[in-house]
Amino acid sequence: MSPPIAPVGWSRWLVPPAALSIHLSIGQAYAWSVFKTPLEDTLGLSGTQSALPFQLGIVMLGLSAAFGGTLVERRGPRWAMTVALICFSSGFLVSALGAATQQFWLIVLGYGFVGGIGLGIGYISPVSTLIKWFPDRPGMATGIAIMGFGGGALIASPWSVGMLESFGGDSSGIAAAFLVHGLAYAVFMLLGVLLVRVPRPRPAEHGGGPAPAADGPQVSARQALRTPQFWLLWVVLCMNVTAGIGILEKATPMITDFFADTSVPVSATSAAGFVALLSAANMAGRIGWSSTSDLIGRKNVYRVYLGVGVLMYALIALVGSSSKPLFVLCALVVLSFYGGGFATIPAYLKDLFGTYQVGAIHGRLLTAWSTAGVLGPLIVNWIADRQEAAGKHGAELYGTSLLIMMGLLVVGFVANELVRPVHPSHHVGAATARKGAPDVRHERAESA
Repeated sequence: MSPPIAPVGWSRWLVPPAALSIHLSIGQAYAWSVFKTPLEDTLGLSGTQSALPFQLGIVMLGLSAAFGGTLVERRGPRWAMTVALICFSSGFLVSALGAATQQFWLIVLGYGFVGGIGLGIGYISPVSTLIKWFPDRPGMATGIAIMGFGGGALIASPWSVGMLESFGGDSSGIAAAFLVHGLAYAVFMLLGVLLVRVPRPRPAEHGGGPAPAADGPQVSARQALRTPQFWLLWVVLCMNVTAGIGILEKATPMITDFFADTSVPVSATSAAGFVALLSAANMAGRIGWSSTSDLIGRKNVYRVYLGVGVLMYALIALVGSSSKPLFVLCALVVLSFYGGGFATIPAYLKDLFGTYQVGAIHGRLLTAWSTAGVLGPLIVNWIADRQEAAGKHGAELYGTSLLIMMGLLVVGFVANELVRPVHPSHHVGAATARKGAPDVRHERAESA
């Protein structure tokens, strides 16, 4: 499948909606916590066990993005979006079979392994294309698309709750919900497959001379792995994601536990609403903070994510259980930073390594997300299970986890401070960088 080239006059503003159709679908992953309690009640699972499909999905996201990044660059976004559609939808269908037969391993295989591949390929499918269409505003462009991944749960969370209420929270009801998800997302993702386009190749200049080289440093994906900048950003992303994803994966039971002993406990419906609010903050942070990074710089905005994030966790740990509005507000700020970190990292990579193979570099960096996808939920769920076994309850289940998350954010802050421009010895030659330079001048003039 060759990349679909935009015709003359094609507006670049048609590309973000194509990306959104993919990211809004795969963003359902952030609503996994809605299924945790029904699965635990139906299949007799612990909190740690019910997190396994989500954890494996995030692991496969990073691994498939790392191994598939070069293929996405070579075969284009339409191929990647098609693969994402097939894998993500099939994952739900396999999970539906697992729920119907009460075979939890099938849910782990379907949602986690097969669906996780769809998550990874789908996540990176539009990134390098958007950066090439919007070289003047890379933070905003990637933020628009990646905003969809953060906002997917805003749709999926109440939708999933409604289906479970209609179909029932038993194995057959969960299976029916999974089945509807798989079919509906297949149709929605198809819109992106049909709409996406890549910029026209830049023609030779007058007289048949070579096109100008891409602006700024250009580093290959293979060479990027040999730079300290790549690994520092790996640590930054891993720490920021670990600190946010642990709470996000356990959002529904966490807010319920925090206020279980108060006069106004949180109902299941309110907890689902909290997940939707977190999704909205995640989504808003992706477009808001990434656009802000175009103005104040990538390093400065990560200083905000990591530094202020420590303060938010400290407030939750110290006084979160005494004030529901404060707990919700701090969690929303943390999730806006979490989402902003994801949306800003492609532009950070573009600043440091150029556009030459930024999609492949981004895919490799997402292995940090795989690591965080295991660490975050594991830390929060494992400690909560141990604390509960020791007779503790409510907010006491999460105190140690919150302290650990604060420490991780400090580590990320230090790593961000150490980032410096890439040494010229890692840059590719000008001739190599020119090969894939797109011509977006005409499209940019028409649609700016």
